[in-house]
Amino acid sequence: MSQPHIFQINISNGGAPKLAVREAEVNELGLAGDKQRNLKHHGGPERAVCLYSLERILALQAEGHPIYPGAVGENVTLAGVDWERVKPGAKLHLGEEVVLEITRYTEPCSTIRESFREEYFNRIHQERFPGWSRVYARVLQGGRIRVADAVRVED
Repeated sequence: MSQPHIFQINISNGGAPKLAVREAEVNELGLAGDKQRNLKHHGGPERAVCLYSLERILALQAEGHPIYPGAVGENVTLAGVDWERVKPGAKLHLGEEVVLEITRYTEPCSTIRESFREEYFNRIHQERFPGWSRVYARVLQGGRIRVADAVRVED
């Protein structure tokens, strides 16, 4: 496994896919410039940042799913991170400044169906496929993140 790092940072004007940017400012409500269409299910302090694993994305591609980084709405795509450790209560240090706390697993919805073979978006549902879900995090300490920044997981 490579050194844990930020592989990609993603934002959008609402919805998925989110598009790659080189760096972003992170505050208590998430990444500057990123918007959510449905604030009932997305956004807010407890769901400020959505994260996913590059290795999970590559494994899903190997299963034949047309998923790619940012396609399922994650703000930060992480590489080289032991995804089993990224669960509610864990803290993530991104770069020199940003500290996140994982709050919950995400619920996949039909807006990401095109990223999956036969539109089976529940392939990343935590209860059906434990360890394959994206996660939400609250921001404990804001700051700037950049692609290739180091990532450290604290259980």
